[in-house]
Amino acid sequence: MYFLYYFCFISVVSALVFAFDKYRAKHAKWRVPEATLHMLEAAGGVVAVLVLMYTIRHKNAKFSYYGVTYLILVVWLAALFLVWKYLL
Repeated sequence: MYFLYYFCFISVVSALVFAFDKYRAKHAKWRVPEATLHMLEAAGGVVAVLVLMYTIRHKNAKFSYYGVTYLILVVWLAALFLVWKYLL
């Protein structure tokens, strides 16, 4: 159950930071480093970032960013599959 709470929390935090970066980009101000965004994705917010990437059209044309994001998604899916298959 705590796992679900964690995913909800990290997804909300990731979404807020990603949307904040979009806002800052539109106003030509200091941006959130991509490494920070990827760290939040790797921590579990990758699904929220992928949804926002296409709904608010942010970083969806930059392959160096979305390539890493999709790689993080694949790693998360593989990890969840392995946990489900061998531990549950």
